[in-house]
Amino acid sequence: MAIRTSRGDDGIAEVVMDYPPVNALPVQGWFDLADALRGLGRDPATRVVIVSAEGRGFNAGVDIKELQNAGHDALIAVNRGCYEAFAAVYECEVPVIAAVHGFCLGGGIGIVGNADVIVASDDATFGLPEVDRGALGAATHLSRLVPQHKARAMLYTSATATAQELHHFGSVLDVVPRAELAAAARKVAENIAAKSPTVIRRAKESLNGIDPVDVKRSYRFEQGFTFELNLGGVADEARQAFVDKRDAQFDT
Repeated sequence: MAIRTSRGDDGIAEVVMDYPPVNALPVQGWFDLADALRGLGRDPATRVVIVSAEGRGFNAGVDIKELQNAGHDALIAVNRGCYEAFAAVYECEVPVIAAVHGFCLGGGIGIVGNADVIVASDDATFGLPEVDRGALGAATHLSRLVPQHKARAMLYTSATATAQELHHFGSVLDVVPRAELAAAARKVAENIAAKSPTVIRRAKESLNGIDPVDVKRSYRFEQGFTFELNLGGVADEARQAFVDKRDAQFDT
């Protein structure tokens, strides 16, 4: 299990998430992802970064089994890890391309929603099952992918959206067969890498500077409600039900 990085002579770097079986990242995995992105962005030889994943899907969010019965320290750690990883995508000094296949859930939405460009395979789906897990978070990032009322419906119902829907909304640049995903992401990366690296870095900085939503502060606000739900005991039942593979029983 690892976050793997590489970079070619063309300045195109790749960050690959590989946490079988479903790329549900443990606490350290989120920090490792953040470190990889920040390190590549700081390196003047990097011109663009592609974030992708091995296995069945792009990302299934946090490792809920790691959190259950681990106490508040684990919850604090994973919240800080997600915050750092999402911020690292957004603040990476070069454009970040997300190459998404299969499922993109929970924390995966945080990664993709903060990416600069999204390319997806035709089997990709996107969603936030947070309310079913007794948590909140990444609505900030989902709202960058779909219209407001679609985002609200997805959050309340835990429904997913297809890559084709997101392409229709304009948030996914291209939808391709899964076998062509890596090549499609690399084609976009090559286009960006061929341009002046100084101009591209300033372009990203300028786009972040005019963003109407402070994604870091907005996400941190959401995280406060996750802490509240945990202190209230709601999240414990939701996570245990997930681990036990049963429906959660809620009194409140």
